[in-house]
Amino acid sequence: MPARAWASAMGEVLGFPGSTARKAQRKKKREGGTLCRQGFHAWEVDKTRSFDVKQGKLVTLRRCRRCGAEETMLT
Repeated sequence: MPARAWASAMGEVLGFPGSTARKAQRKKKREGGTLCRQGFHAWEVDKTRSFDVKQGKLVTLRRCRRCGAEETMLT
C-alpha cells in the first residue's frame, strides 16, 4: 500500500469534550500567585521611598513581584 493511501485512511484525532474549558479553569486557578497565597512571596526591594520623615528612620519597602503585595520594614 502506498504511503499516501495509508495516511489518508487514518482518521482525525479528536479531543475529549470540555477538556479545553477544564484546562482554562486550571490555568486561571494557578495564575495570580498560588505561592503567595501560601505565604511564599517573591519580595523585591522598591527604592522609591527610603526615609520616613515623621519617625526619622530608614524605610525599606518590599513589593512582591508576583502578586503586588507590599511590606514595609523600618530600620
